[in-house]
Amino acid sequence: MNNKVLIKLIVPELDCSYDLFIPVNEVIWKIKKLITRSIYDLTNGDIDLEKEYILIDKNTSEQYDNNAIVIDTNIKNASELIFLSIKE
Repeated sequence: MNNKVLIKLIVPELDCSYDLFIPVNEVIWKIKKLITRSIYDLTNGDIDLEKEYILIDKNTSEQYDNNAIVIDTNIKNASELIFLSIKE
């Protein structure tokens, strides 16, 4: 499993968290899209697919750039990330 990392994803909008494996060779915007679809399926539509979301490191408060590749960030096994919707 060298091509994936296990993260804890915190979703304040739903007041819950998930443990997820994410691929390290993908860009952040694709990861966010995968996460959004997964949460939508898991919660039977409790999350809005039309909203824009950001990923933030819980410990450093760093917001991840959409074009960054996961392996080039500080995301590693046991990272805690916050998944926040952006108000439009």
